[in-house]
Amino acid sequence: MYAESWQRLLDQAGPGGGRSGMSLASAGPAGGGGSGELKHRAKPWSDAAGTAHSLQTDTATAKAKLTSAHTGAEAGTAGLASMGALTSVRASWEKRLTAVHAECGALEPVLRETAWAQGEVDAGVKSALAQYSGKGR
Repeated sequence: MYAESWQRLLDQAGPGGGRSGMSLASAGPAGGGGSGELKHRAKPWSDAAGTAHSLQTDTATAKAKLTSAHTGAEAGTAGLASMGALTSVRASWEKRLTAVHAECGALEPVLRETAWAQGEVDAGVKSALAQYSGKGR
């Protein structure tokens, strides 16, 4: 089943082919059922990227609405303490929305790349392991 060099190593490991009975929950019968293969799914990473994109869009919309709602508010209110407080709160929210917008903009492509890269790694590992099990020959 295994290439000769791998089989020697497994034989040296002792009974059970070097398996200690410890495994990941999703990695096979010892861990609670599964096919014995670790699987990667791009969907969680892609979903997270989609959420980052939505947050980026929503924060831009919220900032535009905030700006629009305050247009002209300062006219005729010079000297009122409440206007100073309102201006301070607005600036604080604009700063927060800008930071979230920027963070989501930076995060989205990284999440998409992670989904792609892990899929490529999975394919490469599967191909490499197939060579050692005799399936790739």
